[in-house]
Amino acid sequence: MAITFQYNKTSLQALEKNLKMRVRALPTLKNKESALRLEVKKAKDEITRLDAELEQQIAQYDQMLSLWGEFDTSLLHVDDVKMSVRKIAGVRVPVLDEVVYSTKPFSVFSSPKWFSDGFVQLKRLAQLGIEQEFCRQKLSLLEYARKKSTQKVNLFEKVQIPGYEDAIRKIKRFMEDEENLSKSSQKIVKSKREQEAREKEAAEKEAR
Repeated sequence: MAITFQYNKTSLQALEKNLKMRVRALPTLKNKESALRLEVKKAKDEITRLDAELEQQIAQYDQMLSLWGEFDTSLLHVDDVKMSVRKIAGVRVPVLDEVVYSTKPFSVFSSPKWFSDGFVQLKRLAQLGIEQEFCRQKLSLLEYARKKSTQKVNLFEKVQIPGYEDAIRKIKRFMEDEENLSKSSQKIVKSKREQEAREKEAAEKEAR
């Protein structure tokens, strides 16, 4: 990104102000990026844990596959998924609060004994699947924010701050050169006037 500027004091002051603002903001941006990296890792670890637990539950389900044919799946229904939103490292993410289930009554005496355990297992499967989805949403939001944060850190650190510093150096060098040139011109003018004065004084002496 090219820094636009003019070779004058007003432009120099504006550049110095922008540079100071970015230098001051950079540590905060870096801290946020580090925090987001940590939260992204936590979310990935959580997904790995949920994946492993879900696989374990599915394996248990598969062991009872022949029995599940007897189970009436309409007996269990997910009525509602209650959620809230909270900030993690400045990013708003969805948080699962509660999964609300409804169960239809069934006869304990005429149904197989394992039906009660079946309800527990199905609820756990549903719970894990919903938790997994929430965690993936959280990871997606955190990764997006982390990428944006990294881009901003790189923009400040590798592009804008060096760009402003370079522009400030150029303006200061130009202004110093201008000042030196002005002083040299003044010296030349002064020397010329002094020479003219000496010549005039010498001419006046000869005339006497």
